[in-house]
Amino acid sequence: MSQLNFIARALAPLQALPSFLRTRAQTVLFQRMVPFTGTAGIQFDEVRTDRVAIRLANGRRVRNHIGGVHAAAAGLLAETATGFVVAINLPDDKLPLLRSMKIGYTRRAQGGLRAVATLTPEQRQSFLDQPKGDVAVSVTVTDESGASPMECEFVWAWVTKGV
Repeated sequence: MSQLNFIARALAPLQALPSFLRTRAQTVLFQRMVPFTGTAGIQFDEVRTDRVAIRLANGRRVRNHIGGVHAAAAGLLAETATGFVVAINLPDDKLPLLRSMKIGYTRRAQGGLRAVATLTPEQRQSFLDQPKGDVAVSVTVTDESGASPMECEFVWAWVTKGV
C-alpha cells in the first residue's frame, strides 16, 4: 500500500525495537486502541499488513468451568486477529465493521491459544479501490499442542466514514 493509515504510522517507529520489546510495545499500543484486548490479556506477536498473529494464555480471567480457555475468549481472539489485519490496511477515511462470524468448536483446547489472520494482496487492494465492500478474512486458531480446536469464518465490511 502506498499510503499508511494511522495504525501503520503508529507502528512504524516500533520496527526499530528488538523483537521482544517490539511485541510488548505493539500489545500496549493496541490495548490502548481497544481496551478490551487488554482486559482479556491478548498479546500481539506479529503485526504486518498481510498477517496478524496474537495469543491468549490460559489464565484465570479467561478460563471456563473445565479449566480451558472459555469459548467466548477464544472467539474474541479470532475476531481480534481478523479485525486488526483489516484495520491496519484500511485508509483513514474508511471504517471496519464486523459483518458476520461463524465459529465451530471441534475439540477441547489444550493450554493457551494463538490466532493468525491473513489477507491476500487482492483483498488488501480492494480496501483502496472500493469505497465500501466486504471480505472473508482467513484465520487459524491453534492451541499449545499445535492442533486447531475451532473453525472460524469472519466477514468484515468497510464503509467510508461519515456515510
